Amino acid sequence: MSDDARRAAARQIRDHLLEMPEMSAAGTIAAYYSIGAEPDTRTLIFALWKRGSYVVLPILLPDGDLDWASYEGPDSLAAGPHGLLQPTEPARGPGTVARADVVLAPALAVDARGYRLGRGGGSYDRALARVGGQVPTIALLYDGELLPSVPTEPHDQRVRLVVQPAAGLTRLPAAAPPPAE
Repeated sequence: MSDDARRAAARQIRDHLLEMPEMSAAGTIAAYYSIGAEPDTRTLIFALWKRGSYVVLPILLPDGDLDWASYEGPDSLAAGPHGLLQPTEPARGPGTVARADVVLAPALAVDARGYRLGRGGGSYDRALARVGGQVPTIALLYDGELLPSVPTEPHDQRVRLVVQPAAGLTRLPAAAPPPAE
């Protein structure tokens, strides 16, 4: 994708998310600051913060788990491992994600059952395992990244929704068979 196409896709994803009733009603939103060619979350996070949502972002721990800290504007971020930008506010603990009203998760692709293909570290699977069954967990994808199936492992966690630029919001089945071992 060209840079212009990526920027346009990020705007569409942001707008779809900001229109969701679940996002409007959320007191705490666990998000992530995108890197590389991921759908850009920077304007989304800033918009959520400006409208008064409490946004927490991940801090990658040495063991690959995720801690969480408050986003307090673009100046509250510093370079972290693997090219990540992470909050400089005090860490609130890995269990913070369990108290979020909405959780946004990165994904390279998601299948029709809600299983996501990540970067292979398992960080988000650990975080998603802490989230209650009624909390919207949402993967941000480019169009064409919602697939019939992706490879899964026993530890993989599902997302409940995906948002794509043109396709908008897709709610995934409430129950899915366990991943193949």
